[in-house]
Amino acid sequence: MSTQKFAKIVSTGSYVPEKVLTNKDLSKLVDTTDEWITTRTGIKERRIATSEQSTSDLATQAAEKALSSASLDATDLDLIIVATITPNTFTPSTACYVQANLGAKNAVAFDISAACSGFIFAMDMARNFIENGTYDHVLIIGAEKLSTFVNWEDRNTCVLFGDGAGAAVISATNDSSSRILSSHIGSDGTYTDLLKIEGGGSACPITTSNVDDKLNTLSMQGKEIFKLAVHHMKTAANQVIEDANLTPSDIDWVIPHQANLRIIDAISSRLDIDSDKVFVNLDKYGNTSAAAVAIALDEAHRQGIEREQHVVLVAFGAGLTWGAAAIRW
Repeated sequence: MSTQKFAKIVSTGSYVPEKVLTNKDLSKLVDTTDEWITTRTGIKERRIATSEQSTSDLATQAAEKALSSASLDATDLDLIIVATITPNTFTPSTACYVQANLGAKNAVAFDISAACSGFIFAMDMARNFIENGTYDHVLIIGAEKLSTFVNWEDRNTCVLFGDGAGAAVISATNDSSSRILSSHIGSDGTYTDLLKIEGGGSACPITTSNVDDKLNTLSMQGKEIFKLAVHHMKTAANQVIEDANLTPSDIDWVIPHQANLRIIDAISSRLDIDSDKVFVNLDKYGNTSAAAVAIALDEAHRQGIEREQHVVLVAFGAGLTWGAAAIRW
């Protein structure tokens, strides 16, 4: 008789570029101030990759830290999933570049595009692959070089985003006491216009006639996104808490997508979970899209998540997409 397998997060890792871009620095580029940015977003600074660094370089740095913490060799990996909306190239996948960088010759490698929810989408996929017996060791990565796709003349968006990567190794275990308890993902494509990079794909190629229109940069409708983000993140978090047979009072850590402090505060209030249980590093890194929850998870892990504590991850992104996971550490 086969033994039931569970999916356990055995290690995490993260990487952010060295260059720090502060709100004061941004005030020299666009009409803004530190006070304006801080009061509206909670962001104080963000990290910016060099021109020589690609998304796969950031992802590889985070992955190497996660592998080292897991005491695994890259050849032990069965699967690599990279969540990103800023791939090195449309094809091949960024995951294939990471696979080559790591020397993970035995792994299947592919990307997923679910914007800020991407790391949780990858976690949900990893959990299912492990629990159905397909794979034993899965590396999931959220990585973004958003600075390449920001309109640095638009003060409403350029203040929000930064670069970075986070990773986790998820492995099969027979021990049900430490594992991913539940996960939930969702999408609603009727809101595709709210947050997007319009140009560069098959629907709107960049040509000599539109190259100056900055169609290959992020555009967003912030007010509409705020309301939807709060609703879907609350619903997704409550869903995984219920599916894990937990209550809000059982939760020790909430690690939300790091997009806007007002959204984070609203989620905390609506989940009826004390704000001191909500992990925030938004002030240091801004919104790093698929990397945000991954970086925050690694930092929270290193700062003190203890064994058998209950952790909820929750995110929302363009698509629209959303996702959550409940974990017993």
